[in-house]
Amino acid sequence: MHSSQADNFKTILLVSTPWPFYSRPSIQLGALKAYLKSEFPELGIKAFHLYLKVAESIGYKKYHEISERTWLAESIYAALLFPERINEIKKVFYREARGKTSLRNVDFSALTSRVKEVSEEIVSIVDWGKCGLVGFSICLCQLTSSLYFIRKIKEIVPDLLIVVGGSVFAGENTHDLLKTFSEIDFVVNGEGELPLSKLVRHIKNSGSIADLPSIPGVVARNGSNADCAVSFHQMSDLTKLPPPDYDDYFHLMKTFPKEKTFFPTLSTESSRGCWWKGSKKSGCAFCNLNLQWDGYRTKTASQVVSEIDFLTSKYKTLSVVFTDNLLPVRESAEIFPMLDKLGKDLRLFAEIRANTPKRILKAMRLGGVCEVQIGIEALSSRLLKKLNKGTTAICNLEIMKNCEELGISNVSNLIFCFPGSDTADVEETLHTLEFATSFRPLRAVYFWLGLGSPVWQNRKSFGLTAVFNHPNYAALFPPDIFRSIRFMIQSYRGDREYQNKLWQPVKKKVKAWNRLYNELQGGFSSSPILSFRDGRDFLIVRQKRIGGDPLTHRIVGIYRDIYLFCSKQRSLKRIVATFPQLKEDKIVKFLKMMVDKRLTFEENGRYLSLAIRLNLMPS
Repeated sequence: MHSSQADNFKTILLVSTPWPFYSRPSIQLGALKAYLKSEFPELGIKAFHLYLKVAESIGYKKYHEISERTWLAESIYAALLFPERINEIKKVFYREARGKTSLRNVDFSALTSRVKEVSEEIVSIVDWGKCGLVGFSICLCQLTSSLYFIRKIKEIVPDLLIVVGGSVFAGENTHDLLKTFSEIDFVVNGEGELPLSKLVRHIKNSGSIADLPSIPGVVARNGSNADCAVSFHQMSDLTKLPPPDYDDYFHLMKTFPKEKTFFPTLSTESSRGCWWKGSKKSGCAFCNLNLQWDGYRTKTASQVVSEIDFLTSKYKTLSVVFTDNLLPVRESAEIFPMLDKLGKDLRLFAEIRANTPKRILKAMRLGGVCEVQIGIEALSSRLLKKLNKGTTAICNLEIMKNCEELGISNVSNLIFCFPGSDTADVEETLHTLEFATSFRPLRAVYFWLGLGSPVWQNRKSFGLTAVFNHPNYAALFPPDIFRSIRFMIQSYRGDREYQNKLWQPVKKKVKAWNRLYNELQGGFSSSPILSFRDGRDFLIVRQKRIGGDPLTHRIVGIYRDIYLFCSKQRSLKRIVATFPQLKEDKIVKFLKMMVDKRLTFEENGRYLSLAIRLNLMPS
């Protein structure tokens, strides 16, 4: 670091490149900026959500469709980084663009030219020489775009210090990043507040990186820990974090033409990490999201509510997404009733576990939660055990039913082709699907292997014979780079062909499920596919179907009571004990009839009534 740079160490610029959701300010930048401002009020801390400028330039719809698929996103800046590989990169883009309506006939060369034009414009408007340090948040879909901007900035100011962090590189593969890309000076492993603030404090005070001490969580190109095991250095108490600062995102949007402005969705967090470990003490088998965390920490309920109230009032928008890997259950019981009392018509999104109680779901709905992603992943209890989910098929159906009843949109996934899946797993899935069609369809996603995930670490036990970088990286990057980095998305040899064939019936069934749901739920007078109205001593159950009038069923007397009792999954033993006035064989006969009519689901002696109360409002 030269003396002129030390003199200029008055501004720190935090950058997020394409392709995050354009309609959300980056919480990584917002949280880091707010924390650094609190630690260094004398410095100018700025956040550049430059992906928003790219989205405005190429069109929001096109940007959104690109941002939804990793390989579409990474291919565009790969073509700008490595133009000599354009033919291989084009193939990746067009293969991934199939099925995307606005990209079907896109001219890849014209698209990359426009992206290059706006990117060069972005680089030209910043006085990089006045920055003491530039930090890049690199998450999924941001690798090639970040490398492109880093390269361009270094061409202008070769000695400018570049720090990168984020979920794309974590753990030991941070060393790969430094060895491969000479433009990068430091990599932060895990969350950035403490490591980055210590790095800034040292440079600010000494004016040099020559005597940089070892900083936990920071790997320096020429530092004493350059070849050591990578460590974490994270906040032990999240209550010390200030609310995210999104001023720069909104200031940038104010420079757009009026017709290109919109109401963004704000990001917030109530926790970091994931509290679920399960029987194998390693979390969900396929997940590598927690490589950047060490343990699970939460904010207090009052802090979460205060931040949402503050952010929505400051930025005058009411849509908020929780970025937590998993909402904390205990705090959620307090957070959402408190949000309800704010008197704001909030629209919230959150990720939750499948065993979230209905009482919490009701509180969430009243507090403004309109959409959730549930950790469902499978509709086979055998497969859920292999996934280490700690749930069952009947548990998943129950929360799908509860969301349908409460009017919460469920945008959860169903994983196809998980390694080690067998015929019994698929048969169980097909059986459960027969009972799931009354609820919003799950999104079909194909298993992908994440670096560092339990499957990756214990590959032999899942039938993997070899693991390696995903072959798309070989198209995007030159051979020397492809061989030198362990990328976050991996591939493998094992039972892939067998799995693809095995899961074809499920694929067809899920497509049919989507068609059925869309047809039966269409129109302005939409009503649940399977519902009931209570007559106090009888029920009328209505079962919509394609190509005919709805089927209706009347359930009377004690059988009505049994059906309502099973609105929450119950064991046969519990049902029999609750209704001693009826012999067990008659109860079993009734339950079997309900199962045969697809009005009730049974698994391992447990029963769940599937019809939902018509026009139920949470109370």
